Amino acid sequence: MTHPNKIIYLDHAATTYLRDEVVKAMAPFWQEKYGNPSSLYAKGREAKAAIESARATAAKILGAKPEEIIFEGSGTESDNHALIGTALANQSRGNHLITTAIEHHAVLHACEFLETLGFEVTYVPVDKTGLVKLAELEKAIRPETILVSILMANNEIGTVQPIKEIGQLIKKKNSQTYFHTDACQAAGYYDLNVEALGVDLMTINGSKIYGPKGVGLLYVKKGVAINPFVHGGSQENGQRAGTENVAGIVGLAAALELVQNEKESESQRLIKLRDRLIAGLLKIPKVVLNGHPAKRLPNNVNVTVMDIEGEAMLLHLDAQGICASTGSACTSSNLEPSHVILALGHGYEMAHGSIRFSLGHINSQKDIDYLLKVFPPIIEKLRAMSPVKLEVAN
Repeated sequence: MTHPNKIIYLDHAATTYLRDEVVKAMAPFWQEKYGNPSSLYAKGREAKAAIESARATAAKILGAKPEEIIFEGSGTESDNHALIGTALANQSRGNHLITTAIEHHAVLHACEFLETLGFEVTYVPVDKTGLVKLAELEKAIRPETILVSILMANNEIGTVQPIKEIGQLIKKKNSQTYFHTDACQAAGYYDLNVEALGVDLMTINGSKIYGPKGVGLLYVKKGVAINPFVHGGSQENGQRAGTENVAGIVGLAAALELVQNEKESESQRLIKLRDRLIAGLLKIPKVVLNGHPAKRLPNNVNVTVMDIEGEAMLLHLDAQGICASTGSACTSSNLEPSHVILALGHGYEMAHGSIRFSLGHINSQKDIDYLLKVFPPIIEKLRAMSPVKLEVAN
């Protein structure tokens, strides 16, 4: 099989490209409308107005008030602000946080940092499909629990959590406990109304929704006590100092509006491609689907190919013009097995053999069929060289 004429990009969960409409919205703010939003003259007011328009757009989509939206430097920064900011602001009423074993490292590492400051963190387990064990979560909530943080949709295995049900459970057990969800992967496919979901804080970023990298937002419900994350000037209502990334903020709002307007039709299109890919991959011997078979992102396919290292598969796929990932994009440069796959109950060998394909706007059935044509011979070749021979679990 020869290299295709174009790259087949199947790693949209790692990052997405800018849509033309987003580029167009951002373009004036590179050279023409370059003013500092804190300046009082016309050019500054022009930039400030663009930020506030973007804030109003984001707030409307989330069913929030504009003053409840804080623009951040990334999804990671937003997660860190949500956890560290609320923990430090609420020490007088508790020192306990709850998250899950399959969170993004932006949340897990923030929790580890808080533990060095004397906070206690409970890591709630998930079942073999990646769904949070709600009974375990309920037991973990205490009077001193400040915050619960749970991904809306997992970035590696695509499992979608019952966020509304979780929110109701938290408030019933302790009405003073805040609930944060990272919705970065989910923002292009699901309703983000914060009242309907029952969340107090929500993280979104641009690079997962065909918007710019280096920009995100944090929704913080009015009344939630939270400390500033970056200190300096009074930008973002005193919560994040520094001259704002005006072009990035405009691009984030434009991208969010586009994906939310198209979420139903795009989800249905991608589900068909996703299910076609899953069915084809599962025909290959000793291939196991990771994540929930139905409650998963429309664009996510994560499988373990037994007896083979994920890195070897990626290199062979790359030679055929196919972009995918093993583990998450944030950890794919190291050789540690995915903490998410391990949390599902799989062993290290299974975790090392995981590979993720994540679909997007540019993908078609031709891409799926090409992958299903070139992948089986790659697996056969690598298995012939592998000393590992795992047994398929019943």
